[in-house]
Amino acid sequence: MNQAEQLPSQSIKLSSVSTLAGVLIATAIMGVSAISLVLLLSVNIANLNFFVLFIAILWQTFLYTGLFITAHDAMHGTVFPENTKINHLIGSMCAVLYGCLPYKALLRKHWMHHRYPASDLDPDFHDGKNKNFFAWYLHFMKGYATWSQMILITIIYNSSHYILHIPRANLNYFWAVPCILSSLQLFYFGTFLPHREPQDGYSEPHRARTISYPIWWSFLTCYHFGYHYEHHEYPNVPWWQLPKVHRENVGSL
Repeated sequence: MNQAEQLPSQSIKLSSVSTLAGVLIATAIMGVSAISLVLLLSVNIANLNFFVLFIAILWQTFLYTGLFITAHDAMHGTVFPENTKINHLIGSMCAVLYGCLPYKALLRKHWMHHRYPASDLDPDFHDGKNKNFFAWYLHFMKGYATWSQMILITIIYNSSHYILHIPRANLNYFWAVPCILSSLQLFYFGTFLPHREPQDGYSEPHRARTISYPIWWSFLTCYHFGYHYEHHEYPNVPWWQLPKVHRENVGSL
């Protein structure tokens, strides 16, 4: 039994249509992200006005977030439940494309997060002192960044510039900046808001709350990651089915 299958929570049976959709959605996110990055790295930034450049950066940020969300779903076995090897292969590819992240280490830490949410054993939680957004974010990132990752990113960046002759401005605006913004987006909507301690204390067992945005805004902000209580309660539900679970939960109250 792999770690994703050991997560302590309820389960919802997924249909064969859902499993097929998971692979198609993951493939689409990976494909669109790759095509978009290649095209934007080849454009002449001097020909772009500020508004177009700004939208392009936001677009790339959104796609980078999609890559991580896909890797995250693979950790829960929901990208392709019928084939664990393919499921984790897709997760590994998305983790590398997102930021040269080691998938197995992510899987282990994410399993700890679900088993011990918002506690001293949760690798995503603050250290008890750094509770404000930026201090917690830096503490969070320090727990995931590695020297090997930084070295690999540096090699790719410089090789892209000196060997492939991609301008530094393109690399900065369409690769480096979107990746940083995406990490802030994921942290804010997936960790800080859902797991920040409420004034009346945590509710057990998940110590997570849902950020109940309208579905369209929930999708744009973080691929429905704000429906966080539902995610912890039903970790085998893919991101694109979380709104349905949220509606059912609200309707049952």
